[in-house]
Amino acid sequence: MRDGYDEHPVNPLPPVVWLLALPIIATELFFAMGGSGLIGGPGAAGWRLDALQTFAFSPQLMRAMVETGQYPPEQLMRLVTYPFVNASVTQAIFVLVFLLALGKMVGEVFSNLAVAVVFLGSSIVGALVYAALPFTEIGLYGGYPGDYGLIGAFTWILWTRLGQENANQMRAFSLIGALMGIQLIFAMIFGARPDWIADLVGFATGFVLSFLVAPGGMKRTLQRLRRR
Repeated sequence: MRDGYDEHPVNPLPPVVWLLALPIIATELFFAMGGSGLIGGPGAAGWRLDALQTFAFSPQLMRAMVETGQYPPEQLMRLVTYPFVNASVTQAIFVLVFLLALGKMVGEVFSNLAVAVVFLGSSIVGALVYAALPFTEIGLYGGYPGDYGLIGAFTWILWTRLGQENANQMRAFSLIGALMGIQLIFAMIFGARPDWIADLVGFATGFVLSFLVAPGGMKRTLQRLRRR
């Protein structure tokens, strides 16, 4: 009879979640040490701003690249670097909380590679759609589009399970509905920023990608198409 002492009291995070979280943690520690004067000297106070200027995603720059047909790698990389740089410690904490919690839940079903594809794919598609809208001028930074992609994957998991139980599958969308409602309230109080568009697109991308990257996802999708 097993006594249970060799079991983990809390299931460990999938390795890919740590790989996605560590760059955010490392940069925040770097900024904190610079801001406190431990490293970097007086110029360290501007490191966060320098990082945003270097790694944040610029919709105007993306539109200019499309118009000219020139895509410098150092500018294209912003599509995958902007999720890992944040404008404040508070933003970084919220991004990490969502990433660790949702990454754990999705990672219990999806492979490590699939979790990375969902997070980065949602970040990329969210930024591209955001840049495709002519009225967007504010740059993108922080991992919210990727986090919302993980929400989309988690919603897909719930949606699939509810379907197997012949239950109301619309219940799976209660989390995204609640989050968008909270965003609407904050927008009414503090003013709206258009970056919510990238978040919503990230959610949709994560949901759609799950049909392809979930265990047996492609096979299951083809079977559903054949039944129709």
